[in-house]
Amino acid sequence: MTDSGVAAVRRERAELLRLCRDLSPGEWHRPSLAEGWRIQDVVAHLGSGCHAMFSPAVLAMLRSTDIERTNDVFVDRRREWSPARVLGEYERWSGRVTVLADVIAARRIGRVRVPAGELGRFTVGQVLTGALVFDHHTHLRHDIAPALGRTVPATDPERMTSVLAWMFAVLTNQLRATPPAGLPGPIDIELVGPGGGTWSVHPDGTVLPRPAAASVAVVSASTLEFPEWATRRARWEDRRVSVVGDRDIAAQFLDALNIV
Repeated sequence: MTDSGVAAVRRERAELLRLCRDLSPGEWHRPSLAEGWRIQDVVAHLGSGCHAMFSPAVLAMLRSTDIERTNDVFVDRRREWSPARVLGEYERWSGRVTVLADVIAARRIGRVRVPAGELGRFTVGQVLTGALVFDHHTHLRHDIAPALGRTVPATDPERMTSVLAWMFAVLTNQLRATPPAGLPGPIDIELVGPGGGTWSVHPDGTVLPRPAAASVAVVSASTLEFPEWATRRARWEDRRVSVVGDRDIAAQFLDALNIV
């Protein structure tokens, strides 16, 4: 975990609080773009996740075999809460997570690996920074702001670096468990924009943070759009995604991509 990762968490938290404090009572109850969740429920999800890190509920997250269902359970327990109570839980416990992340940033415990449900194992530092920044980034920019017709908040290279690092860490675990079917050679994913870079996905499921020596296809896209279509909030074909090389092989891989 780095100081930049902790700073990224702080900025994402401040961005969400800024928007939440401007919501009308009616906006809290509007449907978000996260299926089945209102705006209030998305904030409840973020707050309950932070709160869980300081309670026995963390065991449910660590041992989950369906992290999305576990998130639904946490949210369902808060369905009848008032917006003020939901926001209060989020503000209190996200603040504590930020302090915790800052405390362990330079300590060995940040490198200890822990399970995160079926997503695999990650360092404590990755969970406290990368996971949190990814969750905030994705929900705020793709589930909340568009549903309310609000301007999507800007981001920066530090935050996008955290988002992408987490996403490729999850993808690595997914592909180690189930290597991509029918992949005859590496596919490069080239992302352009803040925090951008190139990652190569290999037939055995290995994901490396550099281009392959000889790839069967190169997928090029925007860093800002990647979290949306790589989590299946949008079809990759409907975003600015280009393929050079074997398009059929690349399409097969992209169609199966779903980074939770």
